Amino acid sequence: MATISIRAPSISASSSPPRRRLLTRLPAAFALLPTALIVLVVYIGCMLWTVRLSFTSSTLLPKLDWVGLAQYSRLFANDRFLTSASNIVIFGALFISGCLILGFLLAVFIDQNVRGEGIFRTLFLYPYAMSFVVTGVAWQWFLNPGLGLQKLVRDMGFPTFTFDWIVNQDMAIYTIVIAGLWHGSGLTMAILLAGLRGVDNDLWKAARVDGVPTWRVYTSIILPLLRPMIVTATVLLATGVVKLYDLVVAMTLGGPGIATEVPAKFVMDHLFERNNIALGTAAATIMLIAVVSILAPWVYTKYVRQQGRHA
Repeated sequence: MATISIRAPSISASSSPPRRRLLTRLPAAFALLPTALIVLVVYIGCMLWTVRLSFTSSTLLPKLDWVGLAQYSRLFANDRFLTSASNIVIFGALFISGCLILGFLLAVFIDQNVRGEGIFRTLFLYPYAMSFVVTGVAWQWFLNPGLGLQKLVRDMGFPTFTFDWIVNQDMAIYTIVIAGLWHGSGLTMAILLAGLRGVDNDLWKAARVDGVPTWRVYTSIILPLLRPMIVTATVLLATGVVKLYDLVVAMTLGGPGIATEVPAKFVMDHLFERNNIALGTAAATIMLIAVVSILAPWVYTKYVRQQGRHA
């Protein structure tokens, strides 16, 4: 009578798949190693070094002494920094809200299947493809009372027309807002248009059958569906607000006076022109805290809460 022998699988055979997976992942890990080192050493290292210098008395060259919060006390007693903080709040509030509103309206317009949709989409998005320097120079020429809009209208037969905001200390910051809206609305339009194209047509059919007004459909149904896109656009716009520098330098150099001063320009001036490294890094640390406070809620809602739902 024949006998059947059953052999138990060897330990080495059962452990080979994990080893194979490890071996297949090693090339990818080695390929990502330089990027990981750059992130750790350059980005995180420079941020920590900047924070450390803000607690010193460094002037032209870095020092490693310790003065506590002395630089932060000087910073918040500095009229120029307080003006720059006030300007960035004004710019940020008007820029973000304006870009969201204009971007949404442009997205709704394009979503109506208009003729020449590709041309309109390119025209609206084109300003975002340009650098802030080009945008700033173009708007500086356009708003210059002796060269741009004011001169053009006066030459057309309206000698009393005045639009001198760019040289008016009380209104100059709003010229930065205008240029920023022209530059950033296209990005918001592109993001929200992608969301609108993802809305199910059955929702519109049901709304028409029920006789719901179009504006009510947008406010009560479409906008809640676009919430992830709105949050993404808001985060992108907000980080751009904190980093605002090129546009101001190209348009006004922070003037007239310090009417359009912003924190990034304050930092650059103190680091490279005024030779006050400690005060400049203190202002940079405040900007870092502002960026983290903007990104933290977005990261939490996007990743932490989603992982908690899947767990």
